[in-house]
Amino acid sequence: MSQAAFVLILALDEASVQGIHDQLRARFGHACRVVTSVPDALDSVAARVPDLVVALEPADPEATLRTLVMALGQQAPDVTVLAIGVEPAADLADAGVALQAHERPAKEADLIRLIGETAAGAATRREDRLLKQQLSSREIEDFEGIVGVSAPIQRIIERIRKAARNKLTVLILGETGTGKDLIARAIHNRSDRAGKPFGVLNCAGLSETLIESELFGHVKGAFTGATADRKGHFAAADGGTLFLDEIGDMPIAMQAKLLRVLEYREFTPVGSTEVRRVDVRVISATNANLEERIRDREFREDLYYRLNQWRIEVPPLRERPQDIPLLAMHFLRGINAENDLRVEGFSSEALKLLAGHHWKGNIRDLQNTILSVACEVEDGQIEAEDLPEKLRGSRALVPTNTGLVGIPLDQLEKLAIEASLSACEGNREQAAKMLGIGTRTLYRKIKDYGL
Repeated sequence: MSQAAFVLILALDEASVQGIHDQLRARFGHACRVVTSVPDALDSVAARVPDLVVALEPADPEATLRTLVMALGQQAPDVTVLAIGVEPAADLADAGVALQAHERPAKEADLIRLIGETAAGAATRREDRLLKQQLSSREIEDFEGIVGVSAPIQRIIERIRKAARNKLTVLILGETGTGKDLIARAIHNRSDRAGKPFGVLNCAGLSETLIESELFGHVKGAFTGATADRKGHFAAADGGTLFLDEIGDMPIAMQAKLLRVLEYREFTPVGSTEVRRVDVRVISATNANLEERIRDREFREDLYYRLNQWRIEVPPLRERPQDIPLLAMHFLRGINAENDLRVEGFSSEALKLLAGHHWKGNIRDLQNTILSVACEVEDGQIEAEDLPEKLRGSRALVPTNTGLVGIPLDQLEKLAIEASLSACEGNREQAAKMLGIGTRTLYRKIKDYGL
């Protein structure tokens, strides 16, 4: 899909290029502004730097282009200048801006295509440059192993800081692979329990008898195979924190016993009559919908409320794509060190594919993919073609068949509108008929999606 750009058109009069203005937005998604003088163009650049400046057959071609290019070389050297119907002087080649010159196409549709594609290329180069600058200049800092600059991650970090200061039980919700264990450890490490034990028990797949022994321990002879006393996770974590992962899978009978420990801070080992007291902060996590399990009588409502005193919801990786380049570089550095590799980084196209992928397994999926690719490449730069086919296949405008599964409906609608406008060459009436909606509805959706 073409990269949206900001295009500044310098023309003799605004009315003559209104159609070009509208088509650049409709067909390519570019924002566009029209000016009629070089001073106005430079004022516009000072207010907002465009990706592309189009000099469209100015009245005094040589003087206009020279003034424009020389000023841009000092004011905005990264701007691309497209001269239509103007032959630039040879000495302007070293003016410091990317300068392209073309004869004016005979058909307006060809002119729009030329401007639109040149603008998309300029926007892509700008995005690539900024991304590489960001990754090279940014010291990738992590908060207790948590990497990200997106608003959702910053909110989570703030929730972690507050959780570390309070005494509440914490419930962490999120899909598999989103880093719920890192959040639990971060809360422990930032709390006054740091330095005390941090225990972890995954509740998934454990029978009632086994999980009871794991949590509370047992005495010798409590059951077949209990040849000695064994301390459970609660006793081992006394004074510290116990992280109960996949709490939604805990057997229903065990939930009442866990609730008692949370309320009274005491438990009885399996096979014993001795009540033991503990001081343990419990943090739990699940990828299950506990409200549904309560309705299905698979999870106790009173335990849910006791666990859910402080709630942290972790978004899937696909909802924070701006964090993916940073995560990718963070993982790559660790992978290089652990495996004695010399992979320098990622191409811009590779980073775009990584950021645009669905990542069903979230952060763990991303990390494993980079590990595999880095070990294959070993040194140099990871290019788009080095990535697995499942990522390279995401270049298509609209996924097909099972590729539609999990794509948000609003994103599919936006893609359908973009594809229809492109097929109709920007004719909104025809696109509305193709989509089976009214023209006013289409105009509203174009505005809503910023197309």
